Amino acid sequence: MTASRSRRPGMATPRTPRSVAVAAFAVTGALLLSGCGDQRDKVDGSASGKGLFNKLPKSVQNAGVIKVGSDIAFPPVEFKKSGRTVGIDPDLADALGKELGVRFEFANGTFDTLLTGLRSKRYDIAMSAMTDTKERQEGIDPEKGKKVSEGVDFVDYFQAGVSIYTRKGKTQSIETWDDLCGKKIVVQRGTVSHDLAKDQVKACEEKGNGKIAIEAFDNDVQAQTRLRAGGADAAASDFPVAAYAVQTSGGDDFEIVGEQVEAAPYGVAISKDNTQLRDALKAAFDEIIKNGAYEKVLKKWGVEAGAVTEAKINGGS
Repeated sequence: MTASRSRRPGMATPRTPRSVAVAAFAVTGALLLSGCGDQRDKVDGSASGKGLFNKLPKSVQNAGVIKVGSDIAFPPVEFKKSGRTVGIDPDLADALGKELGVRFEFANGTFDTLLTGLRSKRYDIAMSAMTDTKERQEGIDPEKGKKVSEGVDFVDYFQAGVSIYTRKGKTQSIETWDDLCGKKIVVQRGTVSHDLAKDQVKACEEKGNGKIAIEAFDNDVQAQTRLRAGGADAAASDFPVAAYAVQTSGGDDFEIVGEQVEAAPYGVAISKDNTQLRDALKAAFDEIIKNGAYEKVLKKWGVEAGAVTEAKINGGS
């Protein structure tokens, strides 16, 4: 960082699970050593020869900046390293900026406040491993079952699922969500993982298999810390994040159990009244997919299996 974070501001409703092989993603030790750029280098808009700069709203052209709301505590998707914003999303934003002739400026915020910041015009976009769902598109709160905002549009650019992980060697035979009955799970607040956990509480109670205890945190790193300290039996997060947690611990702290579920698209969220920016971003994503810059970023972070062949608008369900 959902999910998928599979993270997503409290507007995510789980879909029918679809298993995805855990081996699909390979997160290598090179992640820790690879150089990572952030979006602070200026880009000359006049250098854009593909006309994409002219597709941007005049306000963005004049500013030369796209303001990005992001929960920058979701490695390897976006996180801080030596004071710099790095990860999959920042690297993709850098590639997009070269096509659009503007720079992307990341601002940190908690995940479940990003759409509020987008609606208040604090950000131009929210790019934070956010799952594109119909609820978010339509502004429906899944818990209240009613419309609470005008919703947002998405430009989908990646595919990921949710994984469960435990302390190394202490799986307690957990392999599926049903195995969590009677146990405690930690998640990031407002994500698809959080929604899945809440749905599983009901499923376990209906089966009489014991209640799941859920502890939700502002970011995934806090959840990992709680699990590492023995404060929970398991954690759930987007597969890239879970795999990165396992890899960066040297394989000593955590292990992934079972298979991914809830494979769904990550999308850049944009206000519905900003269709010009939405369409410009889609064109830029399609261009970096075509010219190989997109593939280069995904290979750098070992997540090629989540690649898409084209960007889509509101492709989530």
